[in-house]
Amino acid sequence: MANIKSQIKRNRQNEKRRLRNKSVRAEMRTRAKNAVVAAENGDEDGAEFLRLAVKRIDKAAAQGVIHKNTAANHKSRLVRRIAAIEATAE
Repeated sequence: MANIKSQIKRNRQNEKRRLRNKSVRAEMRTRAKNAVVAAENGDEDGAEFLRLAVKRIDKAAAQGVIHKNTAANHKSRLVRRIAAIEATAE
């Protein structure tokens, strides 16, 4: 436990940010999972789920929860995965 006043405050701030970021990351993962499941099931709303997942990833990057390059990697991997699923389904 920190004894220094500024470090105690910094720990409080970090904990608040961690909890805020946790929910953003969880939402991001949920949207990505929904997009993959929709592609696997062959839903006609699959493109919409993908759009929502990409939107959530971009939002997380804009908020600074993840780095913009990490967001680009997530989006690229997600789109490639869904394209592969749709290619094997046809």
